[in-house]
Amino acid sequence: MKIISSIEELRQQLRGQLRTAFVPTMGNLHEGHLSLMRLARQYGDPVVASIFVNRLQFGPNEDFDRYPRTFQADVEKLEKEGVYVLFAPTEKDLYPEPQEFRVTPPETLGNMLEGEFRPGFFNGVSTVVLKLFACVQPRVAIFGKKDYQQLMIVRNMSKQFALPTEIIAADTYRAQDGLALSSRNMYLSEQERAEAPTLFAALQQIAQAINTHNPDTLPNIAALEEEAMIKLVQRGWQPDYIAIRKRSDLHAPSMDDLAQGTPLVVLAAAKLGTTRLIDNLEI
Repeated sequence: MKIISSIEELRQQLRGQLRTAFVPTMGNLHEGHLSLMRLARQYGDPVVASIFVNRLQFGPNEDFDRYPRTFQADVEKLEKEGVYVLFAPTEKDLYPEPQEFRVTPPETLGNMLEGEFRPGFFNGVSTVVLKLFACVQPRVAIFGKKDYQQLMIVRNMSKQFALPTEIIAADTYRAQDGLALSSRNMYLSEQERAEAPTLFAALQQIAQAINTHNPDTLPNIAALEEEAMIKLVQRGWQPDYIAIRKRSDLHAPSMDDLAQGTPLVVLAAAKLGTTRLIDNLEI
């Protein structure tokens, strides 16, 4: 595996490659990331991964400085997965001058849910993804469904800018107890780790309630959301949101949507101790 930090060297290495499959990451790789590498191999060749902790998507009170950086261990994992190139730019490589041009998602998608609780987050994500695409020029790029809103924003951005990159969605990789794998799980204490699967269990309960509701009545979306929030609070969580939305645009479903069986997804974000976890489940 070649480890490259320079954009120019990366372009030289990939010149003439028409089927590049790309997996962008921020490092601290776990089995969920590695499953993305395996999926990438099914859609293209060579497989290129990137590791870059993107300052632009961290808020002033978020964990940029303490975000786990495990570069050598990451390299060993990627080599075992047969990754062809690891693009690992420094901030100076990727942002040689202040990044004054930014990509701003539409308010109707970027300012809800995660965007409401992490202002500017999706501006930073969209900007760095567009720049990484410009550097790697992949035919396909793999993004996990765990970051459901991010996946939708990247997919819509790629479509509206007519980028020659197909966005492939990968199912969320979970531990045996249901917890979605995340780099931030390492912040959980032993007691918190035992409690953490409760978040996914709450989503499963909502999905079950919607799927098994009385066919003569429509599910009470607000009541289901509120009940799940209350249960989490009672167990010591600090939930930001539990929201049942349409898969198509992440807007709240209307009564007509519910009556017509419009595909839904339930999304959640909540703090357990000092660790903020996110998850979702398609219904």
